Amino acid sequence: MMESVESTKPPASAPASTPAPAPALTPFPQDRTCPYHPPTGYAPLREAGPLTRVSLFDGRSVWLVTGHEAARVLLADPRLSSDRQSEDFPAPTERFARVRDRSVALLGVDDPRHNVQRRMLIPSFSVKRVAALRPRIQETVDRLLDAMEEQGPPAELVGAFALPVPSMVICALLGVPYADHDFFEEQSRRLLRGPGAQNSEAARDELAAYFHELIERKRRDPGDGLLDELIHRQLAAGAVDRDELVSLATILLVAGHETTANMISLGTFTLLQHPERLAELRPGPGGAGPTLMPAVIEELLRYLSIADGMLRVVREDIEIAGSTLRAGEGVIFSTSLINRDDAAYENPEELDWHRTTRHHLAFGFGIHQCLGQNLARAELEIALWSLFERLPGLRLAVPADEIPFKPGDTLQGMLELPVTW
Repeated sequence: MMESVESTKPPASAPASTPAPAPALTPFPQDRTCPYHPPTGYAPLREAGPLTRVSLFDGRSVWLVTGHEAARVLLADPRLSSDRQSEDFPAPTERFARVRDRSVALLGVDDPRHNVQRRMLIPSFSVKRVAALRPRIQETVDRLLDAMEEQGPPAELVGAFALPVPSMVICALLGVPYADHDFFEEQSRRLLRGPGAQNSEAARDELAAYFHELIERKRRDPGDGLLDELIHRQLAAGAVDRDELVSLATILLVAGHETTANMISLGTFTLLQHPERLAELRPGPGGAGPTLMPAVIEELLRYLSIADGMLRVVREDIEIAGSTLRAGEGVIFSTSLINRDDAAYENPEELDWHRTTRHHLAFGFGIHQCLGQNLARAELEIALWSLFERLPGLRLAVPADEIPFKPGDTLQGMLELPVTW
């Protein structure tokens, strides 16, 4: 009987199960462990693509685009906005968050204002205009190499060559006195990589004050640079106001020397670490000469992807690759992963300028594709070819793993590059 009674009892309730916590999102950005490879911590993101989610410094979750095809589609989609003053715009670092509310010309505005600004500048960066600048670029490069040879080895290549080449060129193009280069190079460094958010904010203020004063001087005493042209045509006609002109000048100056300087330094380091490839460029038997340089530069741009993390915010819902990007969500494009998508490139981890694929996104894509890309290509071709032609014995002066490079929250490149020959 006892057995019969017990058998009619309902089974004891199982303890309520606790839902498993959602897996932690990969943080973005991360530092590289090798200056020319994506961070090793991004490996899961490559496998989860073409879109996945990552977390930013403040815990916010945003979309990360890693697939090449998806990136081209989204970068051409007007439902993604570049307006950095939007409260939903993603801030990958505290430093960026502190200056997000300030207007940033070209990079941080949408059409129609973006189109107006870009049209003002296109003639100064056209293929024809850049071709006319090549002799001046070559003269600048030769003068700096003369100074290096006269001083003799060893040399610190960032300060002696990689940074002054684009600084001198952009100063000449804009009509900014190169005598002020120590000031604006230091402010650019503070703006892009701190230390600290307040430091970056102060650097932006100092650059703005500098350009306000320079614009006033040029109004009284015009020169022949691009900034002078903008002052006496666009500003005088009311096409831009003073603050917008200052923002344009700042972005042109900072981007015009920082990006190319990083490509020269990191490009040199990468070539020295790939001697079998570098042998093709050196003068003498087996060397292909300067005719190979355009292909070399395109492959270095793809391989290095120094500007890793283009930012957008979704304005209207977008369906793509099985995912729905909701209005107000942040989107980041990981250039270093996009440019190594094995669906777009065969053996993407290899440095190979003989590959036929050239559609990298190092300069972006769509309406915000880099305005200065023609100038950057010319500077890189001339600087890297001339460097290895003049100094065929160029090599690192210390072991590669002792050379410091930049953290992942800024443009990638070498902090120092000690060389000898």
